[in-house]
Amino acid sequence: MKSLAILGASGHGKVVADCAELCGWQSVVFFDDAWQSREVNGHWPVRGDTQALLANLSQFDGVLVAIGNNRIRQDKLHQLLDAGAKVVSVVHPQAIVSRYALIGVGSVVFAGAVINVDASIGAGTIINTGASVDHDCVLGSAVHVSPGACLAGGVSVGDRGWVGIGASMRQLVCIGSDVVVGAGAVVVKDVPAGVTVVGNPARVMER
Repeated sequence: MKSLAILGASGHGKVVADCAELCGWQSVVFFDDAWQSREVNGHWPVRGDTQALLANLSQFDGVLVAIGNNRIRQDKLHQLLDAGAKVVSVVHPQAIVSRYALIGVGSVVFAGAVINVDASIGAGTIINTGASVDHDCVLGSAVHVSPGACLAGGVSVGDRGWVGIGASMRQLVCIGSDVVVGAGAVVVKDVPAGVTVVGNPARVMER
């Protein structure tokens, strides 16, 4: 029986678990640092916290982090990799992924997503429902491309970038690390690291 441990018992985690079952994982259990107050996550049990998972890695054929916060997801992924965990990726059977695209370890690709030829997806990245990543895009680690977001050809997104639901990016745009692109934003020029952009055309949001 193929067994998968998921770190992060959240709504996002439930989508990952459902996707994993569709990909052939027969046993899925969760671990979460709030496990003492949460014994189930939807249809799946919560068995312990991060330390419990680290102590029982040998029991699982695969491990995956399902935490929405990009930085926490990246930190937990590194922790698992450093401990020798068998970190896997999960790609929904109804996603379309070019055989020439690269998907980093610990990433998830959900239903209806499209990843085109020569796109490169960094470790621990989320390509959410119905998102599209076109040819030659380069996404760093722990990026989140939200549902319905569209990246045209040659777009780059730095580590921990968050592309909001329904946002779109013009071809060849460069997005810095730790950038948040607001829901529905239309990005037509490069965005420096660490800012939030909103609107059409997207502009840096004043703090």
